[in-house]
Amino acid sequence: MKNNIIYILSLVAIWATAASCQKDFLEVKPTDKVSQEFLLADSTLFEAFVTNRYLGARLQDKEDIPGFGRGFTWAMWSSLSDECIYNNDDNTWLIVRGQLAPENLGIAGTVWGRSYRSIRECNYALTNISEVPFSEGHKKMLTAELRFIRAYRYFDLLTNYGGAILMGDKVYNLGDNLSDPALFVRSTIKQTVDYILAELTAAAPDLPATNSDSWKLGRATNGAALALKARLALYAASPLYNAGTWAAAAAAAKAVIDLNRYSLHTGGYANLFLTPESNEIIFERLYTKNASHFPLEIASSPNGYGAWGGNTPLQNLVDDYETSSGKFITDPTSGYDPQNPYVNRDPRLAASILYNTANHRGRVVETFVPGGRDSKDGNENWNTSKTGYYTKKFQNDAYPINNPWDVAGFQPWIYMRFAEVLLNYAEAQNEAVGPDATVYDAVNRVRQRQSVGMPPLPAGLSQAEMRTRIRNERRVELAFEEHRFYDVRRWKIADVTENVPAYGIDVVKNGNTFTYTRKVALTGRLFQTKHYWLPIPRAEIQASNNKITQNEGY
Repeated sequence: MKNNIIYILSLVAIWATAASCQKDFLEVKPTDKVSQEFLLADSTLFEAFVTNRYLGARLQDKEDIPGFGRGFTWAMWSSLSDECIYNNDDNTWLIVRGQLAPENLGIAGTVWGRSYRSIRECNYALTNISEVPFSEGHKKMLTAELRFIRAYRYFDLLTNYGGAILMGDKVYNLGDNLSDPALFVRSTIKQTVDYILAELTAAAPDLPATNSDSWKLGRATNGAALALKARLALYAASPLYNAGTWAAAAAAAKAVIDLNRYSLHTGGYANLFLTPESNEIIFERLYTKNASHFPLEIASSPNGYGAWGGNTPLQNLVDDYETSSGKFITDPTSGYDPQNPYVNRDPRLAASILYNTANHRGRVVETFVPGGRDSKDGNENWNTSKTGYYTKKFQNDAYPINNPWDVAGFQPWIYMRFAEVLLNYAEAQNEAVGPDATVYDAVNRVRQRQSVGMPPLPAGLSQAEMRTRIRNERRVELAFEEHRFYDVRRWKIADVTENVPAYGIDVVKNGNTFTYTRKVALTGRLFQTKHYWLPIPRAEIQASNNKITQNEGY
């Protein structure tokens, strides 16, 4: 039995069955580990090892087993931006207050370690796959799948830290020279971008076009590889990265559109996030019983429902939903009424955010005082939203709020969807050539999707005006989906948006009249230039004997 042990999730039963057939009962074998020899001899076991690479290591408390990014968990990534605050802190406030440091990154402290652990696991599989008894065709697909997963891990590193340490295909072991300075050299942003783009380009043709019984939903297709390539190309062309061209980004997004494989969901905007089989979804993470995520209904609903508040939206975001006339609320001709602020607004507001008077589970939300059931006068008021809002998006009203364990937490987390691709194309094409007809078409398709029906953008917009509209469209269409944190950074406007106070709303009821007053929901928001990138954790720097270069300012 070889000394090299591979840990594999969810394979205890397989190994236990195999172990029970052994004749040498004096040889005690662990039931939570599988030997390398056994792994490489069993194609089913090896493929399970590959598909488990979609998951990362859980490295801190209040973190579900992660995939890429952060996804559904207690404090979501949106609470590190101007979309939300996490009501009970849980190591998020230090980040939005600009207090993060290499010694303390709060909930953002696991990306580096988790990504490199996964990259090593992918490299191990890629190095050894030739020994596994697969057909050449299937081996080709699994190799492409591993390259996609590895590329996505590098994408997470790039978007959070900038230039990454590129490991190539080598699998480093304890017997290697781990003090070699070359092992700790960070590549430039351009080198990192080019490497990931090349990996995705190589992987895409060998991945299947669609999911099937033999390639289950949730595994990467060639559309997923091309969509991630399009997102990366967009980031690369953006001011923070300055490592690509807008024309290349537009072409990458158009390549996904031209597949003619994806379309906008027709079952309603809110229902999209409950529908794993939607034709809008390009790549997603699925959940099931005994492998569910944190139940969103108890995590996000108001205190008056017996829930915890959780990730509570900011007034900053609410104000950016247009009126149903298609105009910003700051436009005096928009029809916006500050004392009746939620009437005649973009339907995506009601689908995404619970506000005073919103319909939710058989009654209206009551964030008003005095006496509102979802205010500080309601039950369990320690969970009352500090902002006056609660998150509606992603919730499934068919799931219970009380005692949801094992019967909720099955919504898909959508990594990439067609609406994002359309907006990626519109942004890149507008920056490359200006607001031509294809830019209008891409944005208006999203605005006029079924159940939203917003007016088309006005004709004659300048490039700068179109830029403003596209950025706002991303803000509302993709709210809470882990885009805003990265968008404001790549556009290099975070020093503006993230220094605006975290606003909420106070609602006072007098008779049948409500009075709405803006308030600061969380004090001390601060963003400095260094915060465009996360610091590399101090422990990682020290483990390299201080050979890894820290990001500037930390």
